[in-house]
Amino acid sequence: MKFLSSTVTAFLIGSAAAFAPAPTAFVRSSSTSLQAEGSSTRGEFFAQLAGIVAVSTVFPGAAQAAKYGAIGSAPPGVLDPKDAIVDDEVFKSSAVQNAFKAVKDYSALVGEMKSSLSSNSQVNLGPVLRKQFDFGKLRADLNTLNSAFDEETQRGTDRLIRGIMQDLTELEKANEQKEDIERSERRVGNMNAKLDKLQCAFNDFLAFAP
Repeated sequence: MKFLSSTVTAFLIGSAAAFAPAPTAFVRSSSTSLQAEGSSTRGEFFAQLAGIVAVSTVFPGAAQAAKYGAIGSAPPGVLDPKDAIVDDEVFKSSAVQNAFKAVKDYSALVGEMKSSLSSNSQVNLGPVLRKQFDFGKLRADLNTLNSAFDEETQRGTDRLIRGIMQDLTELEKANEQKEDIERSERRVGNMNAKLDKLQCAFNDFLAFAP
């Protein structure tokens, strides 16, 4: 955890005043490639998210079904973690154990970002999000850990994984701020809400691990 703290601090020190009036603008590279086998890029994920919003406008029930954990109602098919069936041999494999540690580290980083935002409402979380939450690697780690669960359990945990990816995308959007304009209290509140939602999403998923 000490390593994580130092990593986050290194990223945030240089970006703490990114949204306060300054002569330089925060620029989000549009050429970032986050491709991985079986995963989508951020651009593709935004397109999928737009489709979800469109569907939820016509079918409100679809939006309700997308909620999970402490933020909304549990999605259909998600088992209670205590009823999850875990393949102990697969779970103890080095690949799954590495992925398990990585997912716990992601969860810890969310808590550290929330602490940083609490200390400085103008902090720019973009550098940490882009460096530490690579879409391709994150999805691969989540799917590797998910492979230790039986098929019935995975029907629900697959939904939780999609929820984590969606929450991360929403946090990235909430973090964006125009140059020379300070983040308002309302936007700070929205950022905190997105961080809480992402934290709950990771907690919900990790609850399935023994």
